[in-house]
Amino acid sequence: MTIPAAVQLYTLRNETEKDFEGTLRKVADLGFEGVEFAGLGDYTPHDMKQLLDELGLQAVSSHVPLEQIKNNLTQVIEVQKTLGTQYLVCPYFEPEGEEDYIKLIGILKRAGEMCRLEGITLCYHNHDFELAELSDGRTALDTIFEETDANDLKAELDIYWIKKAGHDPSAWIERYQGRTPLIHLKDMTTDEEQFFAELGTGGVDLESVINRGEAAGVRWWVVEQDESRRTPFESLEISVNYLREKGIVT
Repeated sequence: MTIPAAVQLYTLRNETEKDFEGTLRKVADLGFEGVEFAGLGDYTPHDMKQLLDELGLQAVSSHVPLEQIKNNLTQVIEVQKTLGTQYLVCPYFEPEGEEDYIKLIGILKRAGEMCRLEGITLCYHNHDFELAELSDGRTALDTIFEETDANDLKAELDIYWIKKAGHDPSAWIERYQGRTPLIHLKDMTTDEEQFFAELGTGGVDLESVINRGEAAGVRWWVVEQDESRRTPFESLEISVNYLREKGIVT
C-alpha cells in the first residue's frame, strides 16, 4: 500500500500568514493528501477541521512547542482531537548540557503516556545536534528513544538533519523500525553549503529511504523545505513531481 504524502506547513509559513485557506487549496491541488501543522493562524480548531474536510485534506500531525507539551498538554490534546490529528510532535529542543536531556526524557515520558491514553501518539522530531555522542558513547537521539517506552514515544525522523550529521538516514529508519510513523522527507544540495533541496535534486539517497518505508511502518511521508531559493510553491511542485514519479502522489 502506498504511503501518502503530507506537507509540513512551516514550508509555507509566509503564505499561510497571508492567506491560509488559499494556501491549503493550492496544497490540495498539488496532490498532497495531508498537512502537518506548525500553528493554526487565526483559525479555531473547529473551523480548520471544516476547511480541511472541504478540501479533502487530512490533519496528519502538529508541531507543538515543548513548553506547551509540558505545561498545557490537556488543551493541546483537545485541539488535536478536534482537528482529527493522530500525531503530536515535539519539534525542537536545544540543550545546554547533558542534564537537559534527562529533563527532556522525563517530560516526554509523562506526556507520551498521557497522549497514548487519549488516543494520540507523541513523536520526537530531530535535528543534527541530537546525533552528537554523549559521555556514555550513545547519541542523544538514541538515548531519548532507549530511555522511553516505544508505546509512548515514536520518532519523526528528519532525513535531512540525519544526513547533515554524517549519518545514513536509511540505517536510522531500519534501527527504529516500527517506531517511525512519520518521516520528514527532504533533500540536500551536494555542494559545501548542504542547503535544503527539492526532492530528487540533491544527494540524499531517497530511493533507499522510500523503499524501507512500508517495512519500517511509516504511515506518512511529510515533505518540508525549511528554506528555498525558489518560491515555496515552486519548490513543492518540483518535490511533488518527484513523488508522482515514484507513485506516492497521484
